[in-house]
Amino acid sequence: MRTIWAALAAAVAGVLLGMAGAVGAGVTDPDTIVRVEGDAAHGFGIHRHDGSATYPPTDSEARAECGEYDRFRDRVRCRTEVRVWYRDLAELQRSLEWALAR
Repeated sequence: MRTIWAALAAAVAGVLLGMAGAVGAGVTDPDTIVRVEGDAAHGFGIHRHDGSATYPPTDSEARAECGEYDRFRDRVRCRTEVRVWYRDLAELQRSLEWALAR
């Protein structure tokens, strides 16, 4: 179990360092996320290098959508995915702020 957590931590660190390096190097891929604003309760805004933006639903709206599944297992899976998605968006937001501040 410890090796799984160690591998997961190494993978996350590699992704975050890669993102920081990409931001610092001025990567110009149109799909590159350059800014994340907002929070889960009020909604996130995801801005890309090409000027496009995506505004996913708020956390409560996404959870309400999960309630429409018929099977309990599907509702639990959906809620877990929503929780992880918004947690990761917040982590990406903090990582971008850190990388841009350097």
